Amino acid sequence: MSIPVIAFFNNKGGVGKTSLAYHLSWKFSELDVKILAADLDPQANLSAAFLSEDRLEEIWIDGKGETIFTTLKPLIERSGVAAAPSLEKITSNLSLIVGDIRLSDSEDMFSSEWPKCLDRDVGAFRVLSSFWTVLQKGAEESNADLIIMDVGPNLGAINRAALIATDYVIIPVAPDLFSIQGLQNLGPTLKDWRRDWQERLQKKPNSFTDALPEGKIAPMGYIVLQHGERLDRPVKAYQKWIEKLPAIFHDEVLIDKAITTPDSIDTDPHCLAMLKHYRSLVPMAQQARKPVFQLKASDGAIGSHQNLVKKAGEDFQALARTVADRIHLKMPSQEF
Repeated sequence: MSIPVIAFFNNKGGVGKTSLAYHLSWKFSELDVKILAADLDPQANLSAAFLSEDRLEEIWIDGKGETIFTTLKPLIERSGVAAAPSLEKITSNLSLIVGDIRLSDSEDMFSSEWPKCLDRDVGAFRVLSSFWTVLQKGAEESNADLIIMDVGPNLGAINRAALIATDYVIIPVAPDLFSIQGLQNLGPTLKDWRRDWQERLQKKPNSFTDALPEGKIAPMGYIVLQHGERLDRPVKAYQKWIEKLPAIFHDEVLIDKAITTPDSIDTDPHCLAMLKHYRSLVPMAQQARKPVFQLKASDGAIGSHQNLVKKAGEDFQALARTVADRIHLKMPSQEF
């Protein structure tokens, strides 16, 4: 039985997907859920959030560690199959597959192998399933309950291979025109990738006995980020875009159109959360190399900052609860 994979994905950059993957990974781990975080974005921002620059230098420059790229190197060089990942242990409940800027070198490989699956090419299936294989091997090694994946903000061949390895997709959005346009672009692409992978699975040769990802790419929902508020309501400039999100998500992203379009974001079951921008807490947390809800007075979180720290913890615990419920993940923590 495979371990469920959740990807945070939006082809529009700057909407906070890496921060979400980072914070939700930490919150689940605090709640005694074993998490494997996987950085499949060549920009490797998730790795930079988890690891110090000194450790990243050891891995990337000195070769004292492995990355997602090194697991794929035998495939890229046509010398073997994807290797089991070497994980970075963040806590007893949280492990990381480190990202790598060199992953971008595999774009052509994933692109050229995609059509070959239709010709029942064994090597093509091995390449296209390599991310899923690496993730599942990593989950087995770390005894993970859940895999949380970060990917780059584009619709390229690397992300297509990454997304067919996922069971669920969470889409972070900002309440603006660009996010609305992004959903209209992203939704049909996810549907195409899902349909095309199902077509390829029908072509799997009998000689290929390795397990393959189902390619569910099921849209769990969206998270609204960085909205300004006044008197606990979104400011007027953002309100009109917030009001458009339920219908756009329903029409462009959802698979099951039998679900009635919700009247508002408050009644939309696919709105997983509306999270504040925590302003000065973000650079403070980056400096302390910890999530915002773990900030202490010694990190500079004093006075009114402590209220924001507490609110952030409550927000991400509620988000973790929602995600766990959607995927029927049993929560071992009694605090949950």
